[in-house]
Order: sequence, then C-alpha cells, then structure tokens
Amino acid sequence: MANSTISYMWRNHRAARGFSTGVSLHGHTNQSRETLDFLADFGNQFPIIRPILERLERRSEARFGVRLNYAASYWTPPMTPRLAFDLESSQIEQLGLAPLVSLSDHDNINAPMLLRTVPTARHIPVSVEWSAPYGGVQSFHLGIHNLPSSKAVGWMLTLEDYTANPSPTRLTEILVALNEEPNVLVVFNHPLWDLYLIGQQKHEFLVNEFLQKNGAHLHALELNGLRNWDENRRVRRLAAQWNMLLISGGDRHGVEPNANINLTNATCFTEFVHEIRRERKSNVLFMPQYAEPWKHRLLQSTLDAIREYPDFPQGSRTWDERAYHPDANGVIRPLSELWPESRPPRAIAWTIGLVQLLGSGVVSGSLRLAWNEARQLRLALGEQEA
Repeated sequence: MANSTISYMWRNHRAARGFSTGVSLHGHTNQSRETLDFLADFGNQFPIIRPILERLERRSEARFGVRLNYAASYWTPPMTPRLAFDLESSQIEQLGLAPLVSLSDHDNINAPMLLRTVPTARHIPVSVEWSAPYGGVQSFHLGIHNLPSSKAVGWMLTLEDYTANPSPTRLTEILVALNEEPNVLVVFNHPLWDLYLIGQQKHEFLVNEFLQKNGAHLHALELNGLRNWDENRRVRRLAAQWNMLLISGGDRHGVEPNANINLTNATCFTEFVHEIRRERKSNVLFMPQYAEPWKHRLLQSTLDAIREYPDFPQGSRTWDERAYHPDANGVIRPLSELWPESRPPRAIAWTIGLVQLLGSGVVSGSLRLAWNEARQLRLALGEQEA
C-alpha cells in the first residue's frame, strides 16, 4: 500500500523535525536544452500572437537570411551544475538537514557527470529527465534517478534509440529493465500537464493508458513544484486511483530553489530509493515559495530566464548567450552571435523590456495581489475547506 504524506512549511514550521535528510529532485541546469517550439504552438493556440510571430519570421528571413526554426532552436537555464547543486543543498541545509540532490536535465547526464569531479558533489546520482514519445502525439517526461555509473552511458544510448524509433512494446521493455535495476528510481514527472497541447481529455486518456500498461514498472507520480494547485490535486487523485506513491519534484529552471523536497532518514540516495521502492513511503514537504501565487511564480521564472547575471561564467550571463538558433548554414549558435551589431532587433528588445517591466517592484507587487490564491492555500492539495 502506498503511503504518501504531504506537509507545508507555511503551516508547520516544524515539519522537518524527526527527519535527518532532505532530498531535492528534478532540478535543471544550463545543460538542459529547452525547446522553443512552444512559441509556434502559442501562435496556433492564440490568434492574437500569430501576427507578431509572422512578422518576426518575415523580418528574420528578409534581413538575416535565417528562417525561424522553432523546433531546432532552444534556450538553456542560467545556472551551471555547480551553482544549481549549491542552491538546492543550501535550501535543505537551512532546515538543519543533510542534503541529497538529484539534478535531471532533459535527455542528458552531463550535469551529474561534471559534478562528480567536484569533491563536495562526487556522490551525486546520475539522473536524467527522459522525454519518451508515446501515442504518436505526446511525450511523457520520466525522471530516471540514480543510474548505475558503469551503465549510465549505455542507458542513455538505449533511451536515445527509443526516442528516435518509438514503439509501445519497446517502451515497456525499457521500463521493465529499469525496474530490474534495484537502485534506480523512475518517476512520472508532471503527469497531468498537457505539455504538447493535444487537449487535456486526450492527454489524460493517454496517461491512464500508459499507467495501465506500465504503472507496475514506475515508482512514483510527481507533485510538481512549478505546476498549479489544481493540477497537483488531480495528480493526488490519480495516484490514489492507481495506488501509486507521490513524490516531490521541483522542476526548477531559474534561480529559485525547488518549491518542494522529500523528507527522509536515509543517509545516501540509494537508501532513499529503497525507501520509495521497497517500503513505499514518501514524505513530501512544500516550501514557502509554493504558497506564492502561481502566475507570479511563473513570471519570476520567466524573468530568471531573461535576466543578466554578470557574476556567472562566460556564456551564461545574458539571455541571448543562453538561447540558440541555426545560422544561415544550419550551424547552431548563440543568438548573441547572430544579431547584427551584436544586439537584438528592436522588436525583440522591446518585448524583453516589457516582460522585465512586469517584474519591476510596483507592477510585480500589484500583480501578486491580483493573483492572490488564499483559498488555494486553505484547500492545499486535497483537504476540505474549513
């Protein structure tokens, strides 16, 4: 029987008492490639945006000889692996707990492999967020944590091969094989987020079909620290429906630490995996930042993505050093190298400035009040309203 407990730091400041360790799962670094093809989807979904995108597309091709390619372009989060590891560790240490941190970038294990050369992080698990195609129209994001070091590269080749040649039978075979690795943890990340905009009803049909076929080989469903209250409540109901464990996953892309962690008495990540898999118990703690209005937090995450960080390493300081697009010859390059006169076109600079204005003190504070979710806090993740 799955035994998941959920606590909230703003309700109980002593929630971490009785535990020795905090676990941060699902954090991203500048090794993650975040696709920009969602812009094209927004243009199709919201007619008011489509003319703006079409104008940018025309000007890009006419002035620079570059046709906008949303699928081939991407951006990377600002934090290096070391900065991300230290950020997550520090938040947990402030609770008086020993930190265990698992960074899981999209479809690569570069961050943990790099961190294993750093003495303070050498025990970090080798983890990845795998985008697994499913149903021909969707991909599910699976957090795969604590891959065996000696097999990690081989596992990545297996996952890449499936992504290039997906089939339902092969997906089940891979999940069965991962489940047979006794120290590996497989989490279904943000399961109810219709990330590819196929329609919520169709998405949830595919989720339930996927769980019917493969739920026995998964170890938990994620309560996502960047998704909203309503979606996480529905994930809680989904877990009850399939008798599955709930687990934390912050999904941090910016400079705010994960909005939830797991509490445990495990002394290493492998012990934590055994607690989840064998004992089937999970203690999720939501941090104070999750109590902030969701739209306000999304705005802050967007600002993190476009903010300048003069103290960061070269290549991570400005947003256009962290965004990439093919040049006229098809070579992927930072946008900062593609701009004429080394600065962005006026329309893009104006758009970035507008978003930054929304994050300014007075405007941001007004929006935060407008987005207040006091009732959501009372309801938390499933309790009845008093």
